[in-house]
Amino acid sequence: MKDRSDYNQGGGYGAQMTAYKRARAFNAQNKMLNNMQQSTTTQRAGTGGFTGGLAIQQERYRQMGLDNQQAKANRPQVDNSMYDIYKTG
Repeated sequence: MKDRSDYNQGGGYGAQMTAYKRARAFNAQNKMLNNMQQSTTTQRAGTGGFTGGLAIQQERYRQMGLDNQQAKANRPQVDNSMYDIYKTG
């Protein structure tokens, strides 16, 4: 048994076992990562998933344009003859 004890405590054996254990741990981690289910998302990159994208912005601007048209139509007609001096024709 003394020979076995000397072999186990020797410098070469310790380094060899450390390398072997590191290799096994590395392989085990790779196997675990390969067997894990991949995280995926249904949203496209850049939206963050909180917005409806460009369509909502377009609808908002469309509504703002309609509101501006209605506000302009509700304004009273005023006499703008003062500004007619700049017209030629």
